[in-house]
Amino acid sequence: MEQHMNYLIEHFGYFGIIIALIGGIVGLPIPDEILLTYVGYNVFQGELSYILSLLSAFVGATGGISLSYFIGYKFGLPLIKKIGPKVHITEEKIDRTKNLFKRVGPPLIIIGYFIPGVRHLTAYVAALNNFPFSKFSLYAFSGAILWSFTFITLGIKLGEKWGQVELYMSKYSIYFILFFLLLSVSVYFLWRRKQKLGRV
Repeated sequence: MEQHMNYLIEHFGYFGIIIALIGGIVGLPIPDEILLTYVGYNVFQGELSYILSLLSAFVGATGGISLSYFIGYKFGLPLIKKIGPKVHITEEKIDRTKNLFKRVGPPLIIIGYFIPGVRHLTAYVAALNNFPFSKFSLYAFSGAILWSFTFITLGIKLGEKWGQVELYMSKYSIYFILFFLLLSVSVYFLWRRKQKLGRV
């Protein structure tokens, strides 16, 4: 895996990061967190710029999640059910994400980046629920920068031990989820409050 990521960065640079993340978020079997952490390791090594890496990751993540939204909006559930199994998107996963969306609401779009198996589906579910793209993008783009920053920075901090990210994810994933749940809810209520004050 490291060889593939090294080839991607060495030959395609920041453009490779963008394309890989678009594919990963749409649903292709690309280990997004591992890729971002490896990008952080390359920043640690001085091979990549931190700011340009963050920008590339943000563009890739927002591009991928926006594309997912428009696929869901334009073609609906029948197409997703038809092509979904080919990219590991099962009907069971869709139903589970739908239920999560009902319980958590729009903040799931932010939190979903940090939950494997959900990140690929929040955009499709939001589109199927006719959630407006203007509101969707507020959550999706906020989540993209938080997610990119978290894992690229983690790669920098881990340095040579960047490969341990899978261990950290399995051990601390619940803390990531809780933290970003609280953060997302706070952002949502602050935004709602600002909207109400703007109407007064």
